Amino acid sequence: MKGVVGENNVRSETDSRLVQLNQWVDQALGIEATLVPMQGDAGGRRYFNIEQKPGWLAVDAPPETEKVKQFLYLSGIFGRHGVPVPSIVATEAEKGFLLVENLGEGLFSKHVNAETAPVIYGEALLTQLAMAQIPLEGVSVPLFDREFILQELGIFREWFVQQMLGVKLGVEDIKVLDTVFELLAREALQQPFVFMHRDYHSRNILLVNGKSVVIDYQDAVVGPLTYDLASLLKDAYLRLPPEDVQRWALVYGDMAREAGLLTDVSVDSFIRSFDLMGLQRHLKILGIFARLHLRDQKSGYLHDLPRVIGYVQEVCARYPELSVFKGWFEKVVLPTCRTQAWYSEDELYVTAYYAGEHP
Repeated sequence: MKGVVGENNVRSETDSRLVQLNQWVDQALGIEATLVPMQGDAGGRRYFNIEQKPGWLAVDAPPETEKVKQFLYLSGIFGRHGVPVPSIVATEAEKGFLLVENLGEGLFSKHVNAETAPVIYGEALLTQLAMAQIPLEGVSVPLFDREFILQELGIFREWFVQQMLGVKLGVEDIKVLDTVFELLAREALQQPFVFMHRDYHSRNILLVNGKSVVIDYQDAVVGPLTYDLASLLKDAYLRLPPEDVQRWALVYGDMAREAGLLTDVSVDSFIRSFDLMGLQRHLKILGIFARLHLRDQKSGYLHDLPRVIGYVQEVCARYPELSVFKGWFEKVVLPTCRTQAWYSEDELYVTAYYAGEHP
């Protein structure tokens, strides 16, 4: 066992999981493998290049926090239904160790610009449609129901409003939040339900030979048709020009209708569903990013908060039924946000293609 190298792995000698992973990789490959740490993600997984086998990655996914068996199960479903995902070379599910195909540095977010966007977003929408068309009968994934939706929105209340901003919620504040949460849940549940990735955005798609390959799908559920669409086109890490967002959203709506996933609806009705679904997701993301910072010491996502706040304000200004929540957000949330080091008015509505870097 040659061990783990790299300056990011200062605890390699005392990290028993890394020692065990390295031993397992050695046995699986029949070599003395050198593992080189890669940049992590928002979850508890760690990825390592294998110096002697550059075509594969070693993954440490602790089973107590990561859905290893569900990931393997969903990999099989995707493979059977033509959704491109990395190949799995070997697994030790009980320990949370995996060897997976290394598809290189083709992260979607690093290749987005005004010239490439029409082609690669078109490809991403086709891949999304393929996921949405996976037959639901017999598929064992959670249902994105009212309880699930409200639980996600509770992350915004607890971690962003109360923990991050230190806002003490009174009776009227809670009433405002409960009302908008119920509205968003009700609207989401009126949509057609499909197979849903639940985190389909520019950092969970790889581009390989011009085709989209999906990663980080272990949290897939059965849920509203527009959820993954909002994740992709109203990305927390990059903001697309609004005219492109609307045009591509409507293109996807046409594709979904032709595939039999969506009945005839008006343009305004479809965009409204898309916008309100995006608002649900963005409120959750504010809570998730706050939790990553406060609980998990992953603070690289803080600089994305203003962009997400901009999405929230944008949708609230568009729909009269959100006027009470809009007023509350502007009165209670925004003044405290403006005192935070991460806040920037300039970043709220910046619309430009750029190659996003992972924190």
